[in-house]
Amino acid sequence: MNSAPVAPATASLDDPFYYLTNFRYVVSWVNARHHDLLSATERDAIGHFETLPQASQALLVRMVMRKGELFRLDKLSYAEIGDTEQALVPLVALGWVDRAPQLTSRELFRLLRLSELRQALADEIANAGLARNSTKAALQAAVEEKPLQAPAPLQQWWPAATTQVVRLTVMAFCDRLRLMFFGNLRQDWAEFVLTELGLQRFEQVPLTAESRAFQSREEVTTYLTLHRLRERLDDGELPQTLSTQVLPASSNRWLASRRARLLLTMGREAERGGDSELALTLYADANNSDARIRRLRVLERLGRYSDAYKLTISALDAQPHEGEIQALMRLLPRLARKLGQKVERSDRAEQQAAQALTYVLHLPGPQPVERAVAEALATPTAPVYYVENSLLTGLFGLLFWPVIFKPLPGAFFHPFHSGPADLYREDFVPQRQADINACLAQLDDGRYKETILRTWHAKQGIASPFVHWGIVSEELLALALKCLPPAHLRACFMRLLDDLKHNRAGLPDLIQLMPDAPPREPRYKMIEVKGPGDRLQDNQRRWIDFFCRHSMPVEVCHVRWQPAPEPEEIKKEESKQKKSKQEDAE
Repeated sequence: MNSAPVAPATASLDDPFYYLTNFRYVVSWVNARHHDLLSATERDAIGHFETLPQASQALLVRMVMRKGELFRLDKLSYAEIGDTEQALVPLVALGWVDRAPQLTSRELFRLLRLSELRQALADEIANAGLARNSTKAALQAAVEEKPLQAPAPLQQWWPAATTQVVRLTVMAFCDRLRLMFFGNLRQDWAEFVLTELGLQRFEQVPLTAESRAFQSREEVTTYLTLHRLRERLDDGELPQTLSTQVLPASSNRWLASRRARLLLTMGREAERGGDSELALTLYADANNSDARIRRLRVLERLGRYSDAYKLTISALDAQPHEGEIQALMRLLPRLARKLGQKVERSDRAEQQAAQALTYVLHLPGPQPVERAVAEALATPTAPVYYVENSLLTGLFGLLFWPVIFKPLPGAFFHPFHSGPADLYREDFVPQRQADINACLAQLDDGRYKETILRTWHAKQGIASPFVHWGIVSEELLALALKCLPPAHLRACFMRLLDDLKHNRAGLPDLIQLMPDAPPREPRYKMIEVKGPGDRLQDNQRRWIDFFCRHSMPVEVCHVRWQPAPEPEEIKKEESKQKKSKQEDAE
């Protein structure tokens, strides 16, 4: 099927029903591209929605775009909708809105104002011995010590209620529509408004009818199930309960990764709660890098050194990424000592990081350490820029722009992508290897400078996972391209491509650019800044190790604040300055 660039079809904010237009766009998009993933009931619901009066459609969407499912009718007043009661009638008839929902005491406290609660719970307040002017928090704490009645409609809680509460019953369906459109529940309806306001812009990637996030209804349901479990965990439910409801691992690697992250989070909660055995089970099931390390640490803490040692060796044999190797090599000597074994220490990252030039600057402070060091080291011919995780990644993002936004299946499926959905998946590089090689070739023949500058101008302000437009100015870009050798850029870009997820962070805070440096002298140096009490993080050590191994200039600057001058010293200095001014005047 032919494809064409798709710009976000956002409604003009001059239209009072802009939100309804945007919602209709999503419904139409999902119905056209995910029709086979919708149940018969859901298809019927879309049909019913399309036949509703405009006011009823608008009221439904207003509720969908607000937080929660419970709403006071007196808070659902919109000029463009008009009579809320009249707009509500068709929604109630369809069962999409419940006019007398059962409310728990906690929901009651969330919905009613303090003055209303004092009326609704007058007897409970009196029985609890509370003063009539007690705060809402005090009232809630007191009444929740002794459970109130079972959930009931507002009119039963408060017969003299001056408002009504309704519950939206189709939020789950609307979330499913939003998920199928965006491919995640992180993005929401605000994307349309922000884009229309010009606060965000997206690359226009060609899309086809086959461009979609999910290939089966089961995948959508699995995503939603994992999401709801995470929400319940965040709301305080115990991992002992939730862990039994986690679905088996999916053959879809993306969903399997989400499941692993959920299990990891549950494992951490179990560990914090003292349930080490459950934590071990969850970490073993998750079996991603973070989970493997946490599992080993729990085993070590429990004194199960032999189990931990065997798993550490097994993990190293699996050729994990640099970060996991670093953590494993930190564990291995400790475990070996506990077992009475000898292990040659080979923590190369620790050793190589020590080769970087390290020094201490005593500066007046406290103040932001990066700014203080930049001001102390900068000269008119060698400016210092704050670029942490922005310059090298920005140069990478600009050179590899056509690679990142290549319209491959499963990479883009709606108009609001800041980057491809498969950016951190194992097959990202293999699927684009020829295009990557073409970009790298520009570093060999010198075309990369023109390409990077041209892309910077052409794509200015468009969302990118690597380019931070507010930091990478044209001045910085031009000077960096003048000072950074292409061989160094190639090495850094290759390391980024080796593990985009983990290697995009940990880069030094500052870079000093020296365009007038003598021939064969470095024209730049990177500077990692550490304030008082701060130390190098693991990902920073790995980058410093990399720079040292590739003979790239890097330094580690530790900042110590100068002691504040004593009052007597201040007086002497002021007196000295005053005397100097008098002498100058004479």
